[in-house]
Amino acid sequence: MASRPHPSHPIGSHGRLSSNVLQARPSANSMRIALFTDTFLPKVDGIVTTVCQTVRELRKLGHQVLIIAPAGGPAEFEQCPVVGIPSHVFPFYPELHLAFPHASLRGVLAAFQPDLIHAVEPALLGLAALYYAGGQNGGAMRLPLVVSYHTDLPKYLGYYHLGFLEPSIWPLLRLRHNRATANLCPSQAMVDQLRQHAIPRVALWPGGVDAERFHPARRSSAVRARLTDGHPESPLLFYAGRLSAEKQIERLKPILEAFPQARLALAGDGPHRRELERHFAGLPVHFAGFLYGDDLAAAYASGDVFVMPSQTETLGLVVLEAMSSGLPVVAARAGGIPEMIEEGVSGFLFDQESQAIALLQDLLHCPEKRAEIGQAAREHASQLGWRAATLQLVEHYRTACDQQIIAPNPAPQPENPGVRFHVRRALGAATLFTIRKLLP
Repeated sequence: MASRPHPSHPIGSHGRLSSNVLQARPSANSMRIALFTDTFLPKVDGIVTTVCQTVRELRKLGHQVLIIAPAGGPAEFEQCPVVGIPSHVFPFYPELHLAFPHASLRGVLAAFQPDLIHAVEPALLGLAALYYAGGQNGGAMRLPLVVSYHTDLPKYLGYYHLGFLEPSIWPLLRLRHNRATANLCPSQAMVDQLRQHAIPRVALWPGGVDAERFHPARRSSAVRARLTDGHPESPLLFYAGRLSAEKQIERLKPILEAFPQARLALAGDGPHRRELERHFAGLPVHFAGFLYGDDLAAAYASGDVFVMPSQTETLGLVVLEAMSSGLPVVAARAGGIPEMIEEGVSGFLFDQESQAIALLQDLLHCPEKRAEIGQAAREHASQLGWRAATLQLVEHYRTACDQQIIAPNPAPQPENPGVRFHVRRALGAATLFTIRKLLP
């Protein structure tokens, strides 16, 4: 795997944070949060959007945040230090960089003195968060641990010909989430899913949308002309998100074929792009690549209908962004998407492509209906801001701090311990010794 560049960050030669990070608490109610994420800028996806918007709101609320992420991004974000851990490209998904925990993290955390640790979809780097916090004894640093679940990994496996691994994934997820003081999900569907798989202490933490940025007023004739390859008079279907197998973008082909006058714009990039270019060859499809900030907002607002074929969305932030931009949404009835759409009022849901075609028939041939649905979508999405979502998160943080129980003494030894007990204890000690060598 190719190594990712290691930018400068506020760690000194002895693993200490620079003095500007060790700020006094602005108020008695402020918190210090160490946020571990295995994906961060410059990568663009729903998790990164959630992390960035959440950190931004936490700072506005007066909280201190330390971000620990794979190297290659900024050294600071919203006046919060970013500790970049050297990482490597994942061969099967070049956009993904994997970072392994580093022993210097203990010194970094000790200097920052967090009130709790939040692990966002912990994978490799997130293992450090699981080690330092959570569990009966609060981990190596005796801290509460919040784990948030953003990726329906068991369902993803089927799209990479690894579905046979699903029965093995859930026990691993249980190990991860059983350690947390609180497990947060972006939709009720995911809350229910984790509970069905015997994961405890699960609560809802919904996402939000920047309603000021994603606004119908961003509509642009120039952007529309570009997205339609010079045919702005044609109906424009719009999709934003990763171009990856689990997004099932191929499902849009029969839909597009049913409307010869329509065009499709795909905003985003990913490992599935070349296959999609072959799949849609000969059809009026514009691959816009990654769009950011105001350019992305203008692209949303310049479309006619947002289409979301994915059945693996834990929430689907792009759906909220499209709704906030005044677009009617036609989306798969799956995951957390149905929780955002009042069917027939602010959007439509489909199970089969034939249903999507029937729904689009009405929308594309009736501008008045598009406008009515789009306005209702805008009104609904504009109420779901990141400030409200972050206030709810802070309440989860405070609850986790209140509920974390640190056992005063280790579990007692059985009166007549057998061979199995001694073997388990020896294996546990060996495992702990190995971990401590990596994360002393």
